Amino acid sequence: MTKFVRSLAAAAVVAAMAPVAYAETTVRVAYDADPVSLDPHEQLSGGTLQLSHMVFDPLVRWTQDLQFEPRLAESWEQIDGTTMRFKLRSGVTFHSGNALTAKDVDWTFDRLKESDDFKGIFAPFTDVEVVDDMTFDLKTSEPYPLVLHTATYIFPMDSVFYSGTTADGGDKAEIVKHGNSFASRNVSGTGPFVVSEREQGVRVVFDRFDGYWDSESGGNVDRIVLTPIKEDPTRVAALLSGDVDFIAPVPPTDLKRVADADGVDLITMPGTRIITFQMNQERVEAFKDARVRKAIDYAVNNAGIVDRIMRGFGTVGGQASPAGYLGYSEDFAPRFDLEKAKALMAEAGYADGFSITMMAPNNRYVNDDKIAQAVASMLAQINIKVDLQTMPKAQYWPTFDERAADMMMIGWHSDTEDSANFHQFLTACPDEATGNGQYNSGNYCNEEADKLMNQANAETDPAKRAELLQKMEGILYDEAAFIPLHWQNLAWGAKSGMNAADIVNALNFPYFGDLVVETGS
Repeated sequence: MTKFVRSLAAAAVVAAMAPVAYAETTVRVAYDADPVSLDPHEQLSGGTLQLSHMVFDPLVRWTQDLQFEPRLAESWEQIDGTTMRFKLRSGVTFHSGNALTAKDVDWTFDRLKESDDFKGIFAPFTDVEVVDDMTFDLKTSEPYPLVLHTATYIFPMDSVFYSGTTADGGDKAEIVKHGNSFASRNVSGTGPFVVSEREQGVRVVFDRFDGYWDSESGGNVDRIVLTPIKEDPTRVAALLSGDVDFIAPVPPTDLKRVADADGVDLITMPGTRIITFQMNQERVEAFKDARVRKAIDYAVNNAGIVDRIMRGFGTVGGQASPAGYLGYSEDFAPRFDLEKAKALMAEAGYADGFSITMMAPNNRYVNDDKIAQAVASMLAQINIKVDLQTMPKAQYWPTFDERAADMMMIGWHSDTEDSANFHQFLTACPDEATGNGQYNSGNYCNEEADKLMNQANAETDPAKRAELLQKMEGILYDEAAFIPLHWQNLAWGAKSGMNAADIVNALNFPYFGDLVVETGS
């Protein structure tokens, strides 16, 4: 008999569920939220990509040491300055039984270019040219240094499965943001698991795909039961009591508790996701003044947030790019000076402050609601009165897309492990045609920064790219384009004997298909 954990109020206890007959090797996973859709192109988010690595397969994927590993593409070669040729693995089938061919890659590429969330990533790419059933050319408009980086985001879809019309006449290929589409409810990938059951907000059941192509993987998990448990204490309690086998994230307040517990393992890793607040210049006139934005930056004690709320489990940030990225510079140091903040407010004519609305999720980032509350309190010190609203991520993202508050929280892990990606999505001048600024709820715009990003994306010399990207980050820093808080570290908890440390990575996309659970664990 197995127990199933529903998301409860933070003070509630873990509830026992009705018995369910599970496969022999079942792993019960508890995340803070479940995927909002089965459509891999509906939303560019960590939850979507976690799902994609379970149900689909990318052409190429990252290893734990951030190298490229062949997946559906078994090999590649640079044909000329703007063409990379890929060779697909033979014998790969989708969950529907359809065979994977280069036509599926071509179809997927065209759909990615139509996705509001993904088209920005693929803006440098012009076409997929099918050479034969197992070979295609990925082409760019000019030499581009991040071709393989971007190929990690191409999860070929079953073009036959997703083509045609539904019973009510809808287009099966349609991408509907936060809507009810065929692709949001139905899925056929090449990945290690099929979605066998799904109740939004309650659970998702993944069963091993009998026809999975990767026979060399030692993965031996037959079934994964994913349960969303929003509340940190309940999620940790579920792990420690044995009701679930794997949780993410482990909150900073419980790191020691999990580390010291018998029968479970704590796995930690430095992260590169920056947690930020954006200031909407179209909603608040004062936010158009760089002095006001700087005042807010000076008023926010991000080191205090890391120390007291994150319990040290994070790295204080002064810019988007973490150390090791080409755009990172020690010159862009975190700022906290309350007197400087007050002086800037007075200089800008806002000594008496003003009122704003603020929104943040309460189950997307570690301690996101507590961080938002702390920032709101800090802004009160410079006479900015904050009306704060927090909500579950399933509600938050549609609200974020509506730009429904004056200040909104957004965390970002670079999709390409490159500095340019932060600016492209978070601070570039919003452009529906290119997808740039797709997550720029502040409506910040600096054409010089955009120009530097574009130049960097066409520069293959790392030293020259670093110079361009650091200059770009310098503009954002000088203008306080956003409020950087910290880079969020990662922590997972797992039942001992699961070998979970082998499948996690800095991108926070556990490769469950490769998970080897020890017999009897």
